[in-house]
Amino acid sequence: MATEKVWLVTGASRGIGRAVAQRAIAAGDRVALLARGDAVKDAAAQLGERALALQADIADRDSVQAAVTQLVEQFGGLDIVVNNAGLHRGGRLGRLPMEDWQAVLDTNLTGSMNVITAASDHLGDDSAIVNVGAVVGFRGFPGDAAYGASKAGLAGLTRALAIELAARGTRVNLVIPGLVLTEMTGALSEKAMESMRKTIPMARYGEAAEIAEVIEWVARSRYMTGAFVPVDGGLMSSFGMPG
Repeated sequence: MATEKVWLVTGASRGIGRAVAQRAIAAGDRVALLARGDAVKDAAAQLGERALALQADIADRDSVQAAVTQLVEQFGGLDIVVNNAGLHRGGRLGRLPMEDWQAVLDTNLTGSMNVITAASDHLGDDSAIVNVGAVVGFRGFPGDAAYGASKAGLAGLTRALAIELAARGTRVNLVIPGLVLTEMTGALSEKAMESMRKTIPMARYGEAAEIAEVIEWVARSRYMTGAFVPVDGGLMSSFGMPG
């Protein structure tokens, strides 16, 4: 019988994060759902006794540390971390407020590092960190300097920590979703969404459940670390992956 795992999933009150939590619980694991807003409490309640709601802002290191401490006290350990929480604020050069630039980096890049730092002392052999990247971290889109830079940085962080943490038995990988219908993409105009859809070889948007399926598989894959795994309907293939 497989050993029960304990997951920490950020940005877990909705979208991809919530779908990951649902899959892990369905497999018999326990999951701590971490998010800033009150909605995480409802999400955890709906998932049942194997779910724990944690409210924290990942950009605040002390807040994250307190949340991880609460998780370990309640669940007794930690095996898998999914860095899914993200913030998107766009604007072309000269029109992107520096506070927006900083907020995106603080959440998407520094926030992920805060979570990993807080979790690392509790991650032992056969543990995993899955960072959730974005196609924009590898391909330029006008007006996406902040988001693209943060996700490109997350890719670099993934590979550095994959080497650093391998000796202690912690795997670190990056899953790269394509265009997925979530609340974040819901802010885009219909015209922009249709224009982006036409660039996808499979000619459709992804669904949160499809991304969650890959995240779970990567988290459980025992001989994979430092890998970049696109799940994007072929979007990355249309212009090539980095070497």
